[in-house]
Formats: sequence, C-alpha cells, structure tokens
Amino acid sequence: MKKLILSAVCAAVLSACGNADQASTPAAETEAAKATQAQQKAAPTQALVSGIDVNNFDRSVRPQDDLFRAINGKWLKEFELPADKSNFGSFTKLAEKARVDVRAIIQEASQGNAPAGSDAQKVGDLYQSFMNQERLNELGVAPLQPEFAKIDAMQNTSDLSEYIAYAQLVSTAPFSTFVWIDDKQPDTYITQMRQSGLALPSRESYLKDDEKSKEIRAKYLIHIAKMADLSGLSDGDKMAETVMRIETQLATKQWAKERLRDPVARYNKKTFDEVKTLVSNLDWDRWLKVSMLGEVESVIVGQPDFLEAVNQMLVDVPLEDWKAYFKWHAITNAAPYMNDALDQENFNFFRGVLSGVSEQEPRWKRAVSTINGSLGEVIGRLYVAKHFKPEAKAEMTKLVENLRDAYGEGIRGLDWMGEETKKQALDKLAKFTPKIGYPEKWRDYSTLEISADDLVGNIKRVTLSERKRNRDKLGQPIDRGEWFMTPQTVNAYYNPVMNEIVFPAAILQPPFFNLEADVAVNYGAIGAVIGHEMGHGFDDSGSQYDGDGKLTNWWTDNDRKEFEARADKLVEQYNGFKVLGDVAVNGEFTQGENIGDLSGLTIAYKAYQATKKNGEDIVIDGLTGNQRVFAGWAQVWARKYRDEELRRRIETDPHSPSEFRANGTVSNMPEFYEAFDVKPEDKMYIKPEDRVKIW
Repeated sequence: MKKLILSAVCAAVLSACGNADQASTPAAETEAAKATQAQQKAAPTQALVSGIDVNNFDRSVRPQDDLFRAINGKWLKEFELPADKSNFGSFTKLAEKARVDVRAIIQEASQGNAPAGSDAQKVGDLYQSFMNQERLNELGVAPLQPEFAKIDAMQNTSDLSEYIAYAQLVSTAPFSTFVWIDDKQPDTYITQMRQSGLALPSRESYLKDDEKSKEIRAKYLIHIAKMADLSGLSDGDKMAETVMRIETQLATKQWAKERLRDPVARYNKKTFDEVKTLVSNLDWDRWLKVSMLGEVESVIVGQPDFLEAVNQMLVDVPLEDWKAYFKWHAITNAAPYMNDALDQENFNFFRGVLSGVSEQEPRWKRAVSTINGSLGEVIGRLYVAKHFKPEAKAEMTKLVENLRDAYGEGIRGLDWMGEETKKQALDKLAKFTPKIGYPEKWRDYSTLEISADDLVGNIKRVTLSERKRNRDKLGQPIDRGEWFMTPQTVNAYYNPVMNEIVFPAAILQPPFFNLEADVAVNYGAIGAVIGHEMGHGFDDSGSQYDGDGKLTNWWTDNDRKEFEARADKLVEQYNGFKVLGDVAVNGEFTQGENIGDLSGLTIAYKAYQATKKNGEDIVIDGLTGNQRVFAGWAQVWARKYRDEELRRRIETDPHSPSEFRANGTVSNMPEFYEAFDVKPEDKMYIKPEDRVKIW
C-alpha cells in the first residue's frame, strides 16, 4: 500500500436480511440457500457478526454488475465530502479517528511543567508553536529572512554548490541525496542520488499539453508571484517566470514515472570520483562541507542522464535565476508554518487548485499531523499503550502465517512456472519478515530541540535531525528493527531490500480487522492487505529482489516471460478503466499495486477456505462466508473523490482509484464468479480466457 520507502469489504445479497421489500439476486440466493441447508443439518451455532455494514448497500445494484456500488452505493450517494477533504473513505475515517486519539495524547502529555528536553516538553511545545497563530502573524515573514540572506550571499558556482547541499538537507534541490540500503548488497548502507527539484506534483504537470494542465500551470505562475509578494520580494511575476523555466527544464530531463518502476534501471553504482566527473560543474568539496556525509566512496545514481542535465544547468542558468528558484522553494516549504496570508495562499493553490478542496482543516488537525511527522514514535509509544490490544497482534500473527501457507500452496500449484523458479519463490516467501503493530525499539529524540515560540525553527530542526539520523547510517550495520511508518498510521508497506511486510497498529481496526466479527470479513479485508503486501514481493518490481533482499534475477528466462505476459495483460485491462471523461487509469504505472491487489485477495480467499471446519459455510446477514470475503474486500475501498483530486492521483499515485481496486480485482477471480453465480450477461463478467491469474 505504500510506494518505495524513504523516500501499499451483507456482499449485496439483496434478497437476504429478512426484509420483504428487498430485491433478490438469484446468484446470492443460490449459494446462501445451499449454505443454509447445510447449517440446518448441523448443530446450532453461536450467532456471529458479519462485520459488513449492510446500511451502505445500494440494493438496486447487483454485485454481479458492480460489486463496489452494490456494497457501498448508498453511502456513495448520501455521503457529502467535507469541505476540507479532497477525498474520503475507510482509510480516511480511521485516520481521522487516529488524529482524535493522538490529540488526546498530546494534550495529556503536555499538561503540567514537563522537564526541559523531555519528550513531553517537545510534544507540548511543538503543538503550542503550531497553534499560536497570533505569534506567527506577529513574526510575519521574519523567519524567511535568514534563508533569503543565505541565498543572496551566493557569489559564484562554488557558493551555489554548497547551497545545494544545504537545500538537500532542509528544502528542495535539483537532485536529492540520502543514505539507503544497497540493492545488490543489502547488508550495506550506501549514498544514493535521485532526480528532484519540482514543486508541482509530477513532471507531467509541466509537460502535458491538455487544457487542464495548461490551466494549472497558468495558476501556478500567479501563485508563485503572489507568494513572492507576500514574502516581501519584488517583481513576483519575473520570479514566477524564472521558477517555471527552471522547473520545466528539470521536468523535461526527469525520467517518466513508469520508467522509475524498474529497480535495475535505477541501479547505477559509481565511485564518488565518477560522480564528480558526471557532475563536473559542481564544487564537490564545498558540497561535502555541509552534506553531513563525511567520506563518500560509492554512490547509486538513480538517473545518470538527469544528473548530466543538472550539470549543464549549473553553468547555463544564471546565478540570479538560481537564487529566485531557491527562494521560491524556501517560501513554499515554509508556508504551512507561517502567517495567515502565506499559509492560506499556499492552501489555495496546493489543496484548492490541485485537489479541489475549499476549506482548510481545523488547525488542531494540522498540528497533530505535524507532530506525527516530527515526533512520530514519541506519540506512537503512547498510542500503542492506549489503543492497541495484545490479542490483536496475536491474531494478526496467525493471519500472516495462514496467508504465507496459502501463498506457498498457490506458488506450488502454478502451471506457468517451472520448478527451479518455484524453489526460489518459496525461499523468498519463507524469508518474509512480518512486523506488526509497533517497533520493538523506539526512536531517540533526545538531541532534538523544540521551542514553544518558533514553529519554522522547530520544523527546520526536526528536518535536520532526520537528515543527520539518515546520514549517520553510512558505515553502520543495517537496522532491521527500523520502521518507516508510525504505529498511528493507517497503512501498510513492503520493503524489498529487507523483504519485510509491515502493518502499523492503526490499520488493525474495523473495517480492516475486526476481532468481534466472523473471520470471513477479516480475510477479505486485512487478509487481503497482508496478501497485498506479500504480493509486492512478487510484483513487476519486487519480484526482481530475492529472499535476502538482493536485486538479482532469480527467474528462468521462460518463467520471466510468462510472468511479464500476465502482467502486461493486467496493464491492458486497467488501461481500459475510465476515471473521468478524458482520463483513464495508467495500467503500467499502477501495475505493481494491481498485482498486489489481485494476488492478495486470491491468496486471502484461499487462506479463508483453509480455516473452514469441514467446509462449512455459515450464512450471516444473508451472506455466505465466501460472499462475505468479497464484501469485506469491497467495503474497505469505499471512497469518494473530488474530480481535481482524481486527476492529480492519476498522475502521481501508483494505486488505482478505489472503484477499480474493488471491481478490477474480483472480475479476474473465478471464485467471485462462483460465489455470486456471475453469468456472461452480467456487467462484471470477463471471458475466462481474458481473465488474469498471476499468483
């Protein structure tokens, strides 16, 4: 459910539930009736909760025609997006609950006189510095002046080189530098460099020629000029033109997002001397002075031709233009933590124009999000103690192992994969490391200084502290206990170089994980999430890493061709899904997540079958267990979007919109056809030969 680290639900049995005025679905009646007859022959069972919210059903829609709307349609029709949201769904609902929980933790932690330097002092003072809008208005643009002075002090390319290193630590630069695991030597940290430097969501934002993209670029120019004026800078229009020219030049040379999915193409290991030659116009001695890296021996360069382009820009772009570019990024990065005028104008463009939102979130919510991002594991430790049940972790551990067993069974049964490749796939599966709930060792924030009256300074110190923590890894053993999400995050991820699947505490709640409900919904929801993250280990990108996290080809040539043919077929399917009138899903860009969804739900369904005692299928809320698995899946993808947000996501989000995650996945599964007796005349029907099965 998460992109590359560091930088991954009564199914509409419209007849059941005992209401005489409900429409019926013959498919649902057939399977439910069979299961009910079997139950009547068995001993009485305790009443169970389905875990499906039947109040959200649109009973005018058959699951055979549109599972997503059959399960969520009433909610989709009746729910109004809040003015401060670009989208809202099951993930959002849990995230909002988590923010309320975290706010209570913050308020409790910040009561009384906490000792200076304590975690409680830092949490309380960071919250206070964000909430004190009066103080921020008094300061005005003063927090930006030291940054402007540093930029204005540049006199030559050597000065610019040093500033680029500084900007990589606190702001935005034309390329990024960080320490991460060496993909081909996953027991070693190494310096990495990647393309960067843009403020709009993607390179396509600068390059697409459709009317909507042109409109956004025109509004971006107006926004830059206005922000410059609000920051006390003269000639904002000229600054806007300069920034757009530099960012467009960078975008032109950046790799497309589809190409970035290839880890082999991104792996270009060079000695530091070779990097110096590649970017010969940068004064690397000056750069090293502030980079926090110490000695650099080797570097993995993500996009060498992009760095070559930056090298030429260092001499072609006048220094005064670079100054305008860096001032803009200093402004736009600081704006959410500044006075009302800058904060609101920043919102108007990045949330209003780009995502269609008309109203800012309450300030306390933004404060909580800032603290989650700055002191996340301080909050996480307290969140887990209050809101995470040990039995949830125990049950989740069982589910993971059940999914692992089912995945193994699935791999062994593949008819398109040879024994040699199967052996390697099973080895990788056996080596998956699950992390559930929270880290065993919490992060240390003891050196971080937080002040109650210096929000911009706090954010800068937090950023520098994190950059130093990252760079200090160089030369150290791999920290396999490190987490890249906080426990209060409603999400999950797979990390290929550690071959780990990670499930934070906050996602282990209904509708994803329900200790009080029948297991079917858990397999369709959190079970499919587990399978999804495992699936990333075997998607188009993750499948290029072995069980030890090494980027290496463990496939026979024929098996790889067979895999890619199936993946290409899935790409073609998703390319056909229309989001808006002129916008379609990008099947190539989203293929990793689509493979994760398909393999995840397939394996979760298989694991659920293994849990049934003697194959019994209890009917709850008129749904058989098999149907509840698919209902549980569709339920978690309930989501509404604003049109602007959908357009933005198509360009930037490797996940397909929720409707197609729900329907696109099940339409490829024979098990769905069996559960709902889907016929050729039904809208969800795909001919057997056109369905995709990978894992």
